[in-house]
Amino acid sequence: MIATPPDPFPDNRDRRVFLHRAAIITLAGVTATRVALAGSPPVATPAVALGPFYPPQKPADSDADLTRVGNRSDHARGTILYVSGRVLDLRGKPISGAELELWQANAFGRYHHPSDGDASGAFDPAFQGYGRLVANAEGRFRIKTIKPPPYSGRTPHIHFNVAEGRTSLTTQMFFDGEAGNERDGLYRQLSRDDRRAATGRFVDRAATMEPDAIAVVWDIVLRT
Repeated sequence: MIATPPDPFPDNRDRRVFLHRAAIITLAGVTATRVALAGSPPVATPAVALGPFYPPQKPADSDADLTRVGNRSDHARGTILYVSGRVLDLRGKPISGAELELWQANAFGRYHHPSDGDASGAFDPAFQGYGRLVANAEGRFRIKTIKPPPYSGRTPHIHFNVAEGRTSLTTQMFFDGEAGNERDGLYRQLSRDDRRAATGRFVDRAATMEPDAIAVVWDIVLRT
């Protein structure tokens, strides 16, 4: 079991005062870590705090498409974001069947959590907010969501729990090039290598994607 660092913002009432609305930004089925080209083993994805907004009750609809809820005809507000990559071990070998959970703020900076209220931003009933999926036989995963905005004290990020057998990891994916990264307390605690390992990188969108969608590639490396 990988230890998770403590959350520097344990009181969510103090940490959520001002909201910055979403910036806009991009997907694919390639990977961020190219072990063969790098000539060295991948760096383990660092453990990052769970945060106060892990959902205590999971939604009935918890698939890998967070932009739609059940049979609703409307879609989540915000810029559509695809996140794809692989779950790997420290040798760069794909981990088949790894289980992933993810949760994040909506386009207004609000989580699906009973402790996060109107002061954080508007509620979006068309945004799922939480998803679960299993990596395929090649360790690959693909998620459709919206790009989360920055909010008070935090740069844009998505929370993840990843588990395979007796190994588990709680982490957060950051976005390459975000102006707020260097001001984010959790991001600043990471070493240079850990920052790279915890950062998704924007790629050109696939031809079949929605015109305004954006895409990020990010590999998750477990210490199995």
